[in-house]
Amino acid sequence: MLDLTFYKDKKVLITGHTGFKGTWLCALLLQAGADVTGYALEPPTNPSIYSLTDMGKRIHSIIGDVRDLTHLKKVFDEVRPEIVIHMAAQPIVRESYKNPVYTYETNVMGTVHVLECVRTCESVKSFLNVTTDKVYLNREWSWGYRENEELNGYDPYSNSKSCSELVTSCYRNSFFGEEDGRKTAVSTARAGNVIGGGDFAVDRIIPDCVRAVLNGQDIIVRNPYSTRPYQHVLEPLAVYLMIAQRQYEKAAYAGNYNVGPDDADCYTTGELVTLFCDKWNHFTGDKIGWKNLSDGGPHEANFLKLDCSKLKTVFDWKPVWNVEQAMEKIVEWTIAYRQSADVYPVMCRQIEEFMSDRKK
Repeated sequence: MLDLTFYKDKKVLITGHTGFKGTWLCALLLQAGADVTGYALEPPTNPSIYSLTDMGKRIHSIIGDVRDLTHLKKVFDEVRPEIVIHMAAQPIVRESYKNPVYTYETNVMGTVHVLECVRTCESVKSFLNVTTDKVYLNREWSWGYRENEELNGYDPYSNSKSCSELVTSCYRNSFFGEEDGRKTAVSTARAGNVIGGGDFAVDRIIPDCVRAVLNGQDIIVRNPYSTRPYQHVLEPLAVYLMIAQRQYEKAAYAGNYNVGPDDADCYTTGELVTLFCDKWNHFTGDKIGWKNLSDGGPHEANFLKLDCSKLKTVFDWKPVWNVEQAMEKIVEWTIAYRQSADVYPVMCRQIEEFMSDRKK
């Protein structure tokens, strides 16, 4: 299991630290006493959880583009990280249809550049590439995909992440094998949909819910029948740190891992929005609802689920919060934001609660 004390004073470099997941990961590592460096573009949304928490002042933050190999290599040479977690990406399916070239440049060549920096930086002992559950060829099966299933995402975002997986596998085989004399362990983590306080991204269902209630509007749902595995953002982040730690300690743990919730937390979009409305109405006294209004957008999978047996077996891992608990944390965070409160203490308290619940 994850031992946060492992990260005390460890040099950790995170790409994509200005995003939603990146900011939460920085907060988690700060709680652990790590020496954190972030490399990313400016925050992708306005407002952003990164700016609201003043995260740029709490860690060593470097604004840069993973497509810029020269700059990235300079950062690696200066920081000399021990652990690298790669999360920088163009992460939105619909945006990938609009800007496929940028999506591939960022998600594929960005991965190449990060791995090339890892290859030439001997201080790195553990590398984790965070991808997505959408890397698999989706056959709309009712059972979960396993790590040995075919990789072939449908849309440009998903496909670019499939390519990122293949790039990582190639570098692992070509440069980080036992015969190469390197002691860098390389893994990928394929995570399902994450939810949590502070996500302001476009074309994501919980941020759409938050924007609607903050503006006093009905929530619009474009596809209420699509089924996804949902988990609080701290669930996969804890797993990322666990994998990075365990393979640092023993390279045999390196590999590919699905990261998702239990089957009970696979919800349709409509069910998830209904749960948000119920929790919001309970904690605020408001009366909000949602409307089914399909916009005929581009293709997105209707059903997608992961089989996380490998993660559970190898690391004796199990999820901490179910979706109902996660939704309560989202509402708590959003109420604090609506009241213009300092949201960083809310994050820290939720991290402490999550870590405490892990031990039960």
